[in-house]
Amino acid sequence: MRTRAGAPPNGVYAEQVTMTTDTAAGQGITGAAAGAEALAALNAAATDLEAAQQPTWPDTAALSEVVATLASYPPLVFAGECDQLTQRMAAASVGEAFVLQGGDCAETFASATADNIRDRIKTILQMAAVLTYGASVPVVKVGRMAGQYAKPRSSSVETREGVTLPAFRGDIVNDFAFHETARQPDPQRLVRAYHASSATLNLVRAFTTGGYADLRYVHEWNRGFVANSANARYEKLAHDIDKAMRFMAACGADFEAMRTVEFYAAHEALVLDYERPLTRIDSRSGRLYDTSGHFVWVGERTRQLDGAHIDFVSRISNPIGVKLGPKADIDEVLRIIDRVDPDRTPGRLTFITRMGAGTIRDALPALVDKVTASGATVTWICDPMHGNTFESSTGYKTRDFEDIVEEVRGFFEVHRSLGTVPGGIHVELTGNDVTECLGGAEKIIDSDLEKRYESVCDPRLNHQQSLELAFVVAEMLGQG
Repeated sequence: MRTRAGAPPNGVYAEQVTMTTDTAAGQGITGAAAGAEALAALNAAATDLEAAQQPTWPDTAALSEVVATLASYPPLVFAGECDQLTQRMAAASVGEAFVLQGGDCAETFASATADNIRDRIKTILQMAAVLTYGASVPVVKVGRMAGQYAKPRSSSVETREGVTLPAFRGDIVNDFAFHETARQPDPQRLVRAYHASSATLNLVRAFTTGGYADLRYVHEWNRGFVANSANARYEKLAHDIDKAMRFMAACGADFEAMRTVEFYAAHEALVLDYERPLTRIDSRSGRLYDTSGHFVWVGERTRQLDGAHIDFVSRISNPIGVKLGPKADIDEVLRIIDRVDPDRTPGRLTFITRMGAGTIRDALPALVDKVTASGATVTWICDPMHGNTFESSTGYKTRDFEDIVEEVRGFFEVHRSLGTVPGGIHVELTGNDVTECLGGAEKIIDSDLEKRYESVCDPRLNHQQSLELAFVVAEMLGQG
């Protein structure tokens, strides 16, 4: 569905520009005029461009009030943090780091609990430890969290037993329950998404800067998870890390730098009525940043060259991702580079490929070859989830762990053959012991899916499967 991505009728986006300009002028901020002009241009595009996959808000006056409220709220992330992530992504583009992006397919307000957030962080920290120790490469840790509340849909409606209602577009838009009131898009949910994201980031920062992510606590990250083969293998690796840490301590190493861990938040920049009011002028440079997250991406369904999403990300200074499927047109991809990364800044643009296990070895080489020949320095990341989704015999949307591993293998093989760099993986996962993806060491089969299928959208790897994948990828990285 493509709808007009227009600003609310009372001109609240324009009002945001005025407020920002006045504040900047009063403080004498360098670059304020340029920033205000850029912000005005961004908001003008809201009325000029078509935007795919947007909700149809029933009350535009209510939407205007919500947008004004969001525009008045503090940023969720900061420009300096985004610039730091751009540097880390640049390192990954040349093989000096590896990116691990992981988290829920679609966050829900109900799941934004301390336990769920903690277990997702622990899972990502464990995976990063496996990758770092097994492959001797720094790992850039990026969570699909604190903003991943929206999902694109293949249809704008859903029909069950003769009843047709608006499709569920994520908690930021409407509710998963299948009745008319629940499925009505509600702009107040944009505010709820902001507060849920703020609470999530607060806890993430507490965990990652308060000492919990210190490698000296590597065993603690395994506590609370169900005993299984992947956890046992991790525990052995944790023991080896302990030995290495004791050796370093005996040599007089200073561990203070290890007390904190860089952890970044990412989500799909889908609902533009959420992203635009959270776009702010950086007082240092006058440039625009989407302060809803450090890294935002444009999906396969919304990356039209003449559309509002590509226009939006071309105007902000965050590191940007673009999803590419097996049918991505090479000329169009090159034009996306020109739009989003005209200055060819390393770390600015990431291509997240979602090809499918049976397709990646055929579809990816020409794409990588042409992009490389263009002179662009992009970071290549493999999303082995979305190209491998199917419906099980029991009627569940699922993925097979072996297909996921096979796509990652193909991704590495293509880059090795071309002499280019496999920069990272992008995985839908949870720290819980769900049964949503088939296979893995615990050999989940069709009849197991109903036991703990909790996702409201796409199937996720559970904690054990996530760790298993990390060990496999570490071996691939270690092969150099």
